[in-house]
Amino acid sequence: MPENRNPDLTPKVSAETDVARLSHSSQPLAHQKTAAEGVNLADWDQIAAQPQFKALLAAKLKFIIPATLFFVVYYFALPVLVGWFPELMEKRIGPVNLAYLFALSQFFMAWILAYIYLRKAAQFDAQAHAIVSQLDQPKGGAK
Repeated sequence: MPENRNPDLTPKVSAETDVARLSHSSQPLAHQKTAAEGVNLADWDQIAAQPQFKALLAAKLKFIIPATLFFVVYYFALPVLVGWFPELMEKRIGPVNLAYLFALSQFFMAWILAYIYLRKAAQFDAQAHAIVSQLDQPKGGAK
């Protein structure tokens, strides 16, 4: 057996994503950056102190808490109504009873609530982006 033979059977690969960086001398790829190396890291203490950020949190709570309470009450209304008012829920409306219609309405209610949430979340995201973009100096990252 020849002695010059390389015992390492690892294939040679040249793709940047297949080879880990051994030093920090070169600029890392975006997916290789650590949190400390992230570009344009925001100063979250400065953001949290802004009145616009506090107003955004208040607006989110003003929407999320009532929406969640509505969902929970609506969801648990069916078993409560069936348990305590069975004669009401047995009333027929067309070919089905009221309990089945109420159960079906829960699907529509969940879809409608999700749609409303998506619209409100887009507004919240726009407000958050405006707050972050108002910062004077990014902390860390690119200098």
